[in-house]
Amino acid sequence: MDLAISALTGDLASRFISFLMNNCSDRLCSEEKVERLQQLLLRVHMVIEEAEGRYISNSSMLIQLKTLSAAMYQGYHVLDNIRYRQHKKSSKELVSDSFPLSAYIPFKRSRTTTGVSSANKPINSELQSTLQNLEAAVGNMVEFVVLLGGCERISRRPYDAYLRVDSFMFGRHVEKQQIISFLLLHDVNNGPPAVLPITGGRGVGKKTLVAHVCDDGRVRSHFASILHLNGDGLSRITDHERLPGRTLVAVEFVSDVDGDDWTEFYSSVTSLGRGSKVIIFGRDEKLKKFGNVKPISVNCLPFEEYRYLFKILAFGSSDPVDHPRLAAIVEEFAKVLGGSLVSANFIAHSMRKNPDAQFWLCKLNRVRMTVKLNMSRFGVHPSDLLDRGRPVHLNNGHYLLSPGAPSCPTPSASSPSNVSGKNLPKVIFGEEAGHIVPPKGDFELISWRSRLPPHTLFVHLVQYVPSCVDDKPETSLSGKKRPDLST
Repeated sequence: MDLAISALTGDLASRFISFLMNNCSDRLCSEEKVERLQQLLLRVHMVIEEAEGRYISNSSMLIQLKTLSAAMYQGYHVLDNIRYRQHKKSSKELVSDSFPLSAYIPFKRSRTTTGVSSANKPINSELQSTLQNLEAAVGNMVEFVVLLGGCERISRRPYDAYLRVDSFMFGRHVEKQQIISFLLLHDVNNGPPAVLPITGGRGVGKKTLVAHVCDDGRVRSHFASILHLNGDGLSRITDHERLPGRTLVAVEFVSDVDGDDWTEFYSSVTSLGRGSKVIIFGRDEKLKKFGNVKPISVNCLPFEEYRYLFKILAFGSSDPVDHPRLAAIVEEFAKVLGGSLVSANFIAHSMRKNPDAQFWLCKLNRVRMTVKLNMSRFGVHPSDLLDRGRPVHLNNGHYLLSPGAPSCPTPSASSPSNVSGKNLPKVIFGEEAGHIVPPKGDFELISWRSRLPPHTLFVHLVQYVPSCVDDKPETSLSGKKRPDLST
């Protein structure tokens, strides 16, 4: 008996010691991998930042730059998952989750495990995969760095970097360089002006992208005149006398394009000076048929890139490492916002003014409840409703937020436009750290106002809905009846 007990005790002790040694070895190995990940991210980020300060006309270099950026944001995503996983677990326990949102997240599924698992195997697997991607990217960027040294530097104004983030130019460097290359390309033949179509969904930054291209120093010096037109006023081009020199015409289409109007418009621009160019942009994919060069599609940011942007907007000049609990909440916001750049800006703005975990969690719960409310009634995310021109239910269904115009530029930031045509109260989201007491009735909501010229406004009409409307069943976009939330 004593021998059996001694043998059993020895076996248990041996297994326990082996378990401790394996855990210690895995921990040391993981720490080394995390340190290696940080070093690789630093190298890749340095190259990307340098590339964003250069004019790149080589299409293959732009493709490689996009690949480097994707690997970098994936790396930051994994690094944050490792840093803040314990805080994520405590934050999730405080977030309402009675209605699953995972099936409605409009992003493509990320390879990164967003949940916090008690086992380290999934995280180690993602860490190893990310390291391999970054090491491959670093190994292939030698020629890229050499060629980058021959690219002309972009002259910067003092607030340019801030302007790019505030006006949604984050992550659009490749698209911007593609447009600039098209505009600066000299035409060999003296034919009609080349037309570049730019398409993309609502609020992805098409108008801001075109505005920044037109404001580029090389573009402004290349063209004698730059005209900005609306698709509904194509005939305005005929109001201008023959403009001397090269002319750039940028046309925004917010509705369907009439073929006869386009034919008349294009016949007018053919009389412009040699080397003139036309940019047409809007949400309608049919715009591509009016172009005579390869179109450019402006898509929503990938999840890892969108999460990175939201973290920058929410923390501002603060270091997320100093606020691990707040940093852990960022990813939950990135999931439920559905990739909306406007929502990211105005929500992050109010969060930045009040860096308190309880406030952030409270705001996160409100956003989640709004998403759940609309998905339970219509089966789609609120951002999809706005894309389809449908109103969004707010505040337990007592208010309807209309899609409105994506942006309403005004002469001054202090005189917002009137989208309803009525003298309605105006509420600005973000005042008093995001606390809004909506009036009992219709009002106009200014969800976001750019703090830099031209002070672009995002204004929506909000209609008050009596409580009796909640008793009526809603019809989903697919035609199926949705149960009322009060039942």
